[in-house]
Amino acid sequence: MPNSRLSRFRFLANWLALSLLSAAAAIAAEGPIPAFAGATPSAEPKGEQTAVLAGGCFWGVDAVFKHVKGVENVVAGYAGGSAATAQYEVVSAGGTGHAESVKITFDPAKISYSDLLRIFFSVAHDPTQLNRQGPDTGTQYRSAIFYANEDQKQIALAYIAQLNKAKVFSRPIVTQVAPLKAFYPAEGYHQNFLALHPDNPYIVYNDLPKLAKLRKQFPALFR
Repeated sequence: MPNSRLSRFRFLANWLALSLLSAAAAIAAEGPIPAFAGATPSAEPKGEQTAVLAGGCFWGVDAVFKHVKGVENVVAGYAGGSAATAQYEVVSAGGTGHAESVKITFDPAKISYSDLLRIFFSVAHDPTQLNRQGPDTGTQYRSAIFYANEDQKQIALAYIAQLNKAKVFSRPIVTQVAPLKAFYPAEGYHQNFLALHPDNPYIVYNDLPKLAKLRKQFPALFR
């Protein structure tokens, strides 16, 4: 692992304390959130589709969606900024506009875009945390949906409005909904990180519980 990534673990006691505080103040629903109740597009898309989502460190979000049936591929990367700044060292400093993101390729005949968002809001991250997730802080860890087309935009906005109206969470959802201008794959050592480093302390504490929640809350979609 490059030395730059070791910065996540230099002050173990500090991020562990922040994580414990976050866990103590957990506001997400214990079970899966309600399914999307809005209208779906009149013409369902055919063939592979993509979704780009950001929910904190991309290691855990990547791992969650790799275990969802109907998902063909997941790539960790950056969205929201320019090609010139799409490198981990630069993104980690903040101010690039990028968010650590994942690009999900899925088969809409097997899983819908709204179901991907349901998993995203239920287990992949906490959508009420502004510019942070657990021990990670900064706009690069913001909650965001980068929509690829008008259908994705309308579903995302309507679903967020539905969940806020129902007060599913004790605080409003702060997820940004923005157009996808480009997605830039992250460095190779970030890809499939959880599967390759299951004993990493950050993974054990922050990300393995997400897979456990996915298995428990969405058994029919877990693989």
